[in-house]
Amino acid sequence: MTWRADVLTIFPSMFPGPLGESLAGKAMEAGSWSLKVTDIRDFGLGRHRSVDDTPFGGGAGMVLRPDVLDAAIGSVADGAVADERPLIVLTPRGAPLTQKRVRELAEGPGVILLCGRFEGIDQRVIDARQAEEVSIGDYILSGGEIASLVLLDAAIRLLPGVMGAADSAVEESFSAPLLEYPHYTRPAVWAERAVPETLTSGNHAAIAAWRLEAARQTTKTRRPDLYNQYIASGALAP
Repeated sequence: MTWRADVLTIFPSMFPGPLGESLAGKAMEAGSWSLKVTDIRDFGLGRHRSVDDTPFGGGAGMVLRPDVLDAAIGSVADGAVADERPLIVLTPRGAPLTQKRVRELAEGPGVILLCGRFEGIDQRVIDARQAEEVSIGDYILSGGEIASLVLLDAAIRLLPGVMGAADSAVEESFSAPLLEYPHYTRPAVWAERAVPETLTSGNHAAIAAWRLEAARQTTKTRRPDLYNQYIASGALAP
């Protein structure tokens, strides 16, 4: 079954962008996932296909209109059979995107992504459509398109058969409450820096222990919040 992604945006030419390359591009060609991009301006009002208006209460910027957005969403989601894919709005005020949520999305039928622009989206269409608000980080982008590409890339690589090594997804950062351990390859000595001896020992148990400890120390230093989750999980003992 093909994993289906619909993106609603006022800049359709931004897609598929990098998703047309590498693993995601090959997976699209193979039929593992599909992408349909809808131009919100096709549902704009008047001769200029207006999609936004000034905010009630005053303030800078413009707000995307609920009537225009609802018509665009309806063209994608309101078929004869109810669309079971979640409608996700990419916005800095949303809940943080996590690897757990990405995995849940990858295991489902697909997603419908609404890309915000300007000052934001009228809250009424978000509430009426029961949209899920998602943020990819504590910073501001020009719009939701780049955030949509990030979400899609994260989910597509988890689809069956997309990644060559099944273990890759299991050992990655955020798959458990630890960041991933550092990686090394040939040459064994480079710029007078040697690969840790344990990794060239051939002792698989010792290598596993080294990687676990390296992951712990990296997480403890860089992401103490994740390390505290790890401690709380009771998984400290090897």
